[in-house]
Amino acid sequence: MAEKSFTFFSENGSALSGRLEAPEGTPRGWAIFAHCFTCGKDSLAAVHMSRALSRAGIGVLRFDFAGTGISGKKGEALSFASDVEDLRAAAKAMAAGGMPPSLLVGHSLGGTAAILAAGELPEIAAVVTIGAPADLQHIMRFFGPNDLDTITRDGEASVEIAGRPFLIRRNFLNAVDRIDVEKSIASLRRPLLVMHSPLDQVVGIDHASRIFVASRHPKSFISLDSADHLLTDVEDANYAAAMLAVWASRFLPRLSDDLPQVEIAEGVTATETLAGKFQLKVRSGKHTLLADEPASVGGLGTGLSPYELVSAGLAACTVMTMRLYANRKGFPLERASTTVHHEKVPDMMPPDRFTRSIVLDGPLSDDQRARILEIADRCPVDLTLVRGSDVQTELSSTSQAADPTRLA
Repeated sequence: MAEKSFTFFSENGSALSGRLEAPEGTPRGWAIFAHCFTCGKDSLAAVHMSRALSRAGIGVLRFDFAGTGISGKKGEALSFASDVEDLRAAAKAMAAGGMPPSLLVGHSLGGTAAILAAGELPEIAAVVTIGAPADLQHIMRFFGPNDLDTITRDGEASVEIAGRPFLIRRNFLNAVDRIDVEKSIASLRRPLLVMHSPLDQVVGIDHASRIFVASRHPKSFISLDSADHLLTDVEDANYAAAMLAVWASRFLPRLSDDLPQVEIAEGVTATETLAGKFQLKVRSGKHTLLADEPASVGGLGTGLSPYELVSAGLAACTVMTMRLYANRKGFPLERASTTVHHEKVPDMMPPDRFTRSIVLDGPLSDDQRARILEIADRCPVDLTLVRGSDVQTELSSTSQAADPTRLA
């Protein structure tokens, strides 16, 4: 689903600009992504992580903190306290929009802000930090030798950080001295995932150790290996998002089990016919069909390819689920059909995209169509693809007959 704008207001009335990355199907949950100190909502890490999470079924809001100079008032001062307030305002606005967040994800200093904000947001079920510092004093290393004197004397100064000027006021320094991040972590009492690269040259790996030790169980640590601090490599961002989505799944709200049930099929056996390079006879109970690859890749083109069979399963399950639901609700659905296309998308993790097009015939109201489409997003095969599955392999002692004529 294409991203869309999401503007909300901070506690002091300032407009904050955000982007929503909503998943294609029914969301498993909603998250807020807090960007790094000198970044914004459109940084590589924020965009790559948010989009990868949306593909995993988790909707994400990414927005610009006040004072970044990217959106909102020019000349507005950076304030760590206001970052925490902005996260609270974002959670409130999302809940009002029917997208209550249950996950906070923070990158660099955004991770530290996420920890403090989560302590004031009981609806947040879990927190994730990525390359986050364990104390605010770490920020001071980016200040010039005269910046602190200027702020102390004049009350504010323009400080150049990462090649950009930021307005810093005395209350920022007061927050650095006042806030004990590790104490806040110890009192968080929420599941925490710490993600950090051992090669991070901006925030050292020792900060990850301090955060992990200070936090209470359940807590987890995932190494981002050779990633840089800003996760500029899309593969690193996709890996982090994939690990995050798997970890967070146990803390996200459960999807409703009030779904139409389709009978579980018998086991499926695929056996080579020995005709051509790929042709198989696929059998389930009394039913048989051929599977093959197209002639362009060396097959005979006599049956559906493996990914077409997966697509067929999704399409069939979608139509059956919609039919059962429409019948149960008494909706005037005359006929339903679904077309599914599969493709591999470069630089996307996981790389498989199934695009589903649904046609509903009959004198249905707009509300009925919307409710049928919503249940289609939760058909059993759809949920299997989105959630992932456990595949186990064993070697059977029973061999198939070598004579392909005995496979009929």
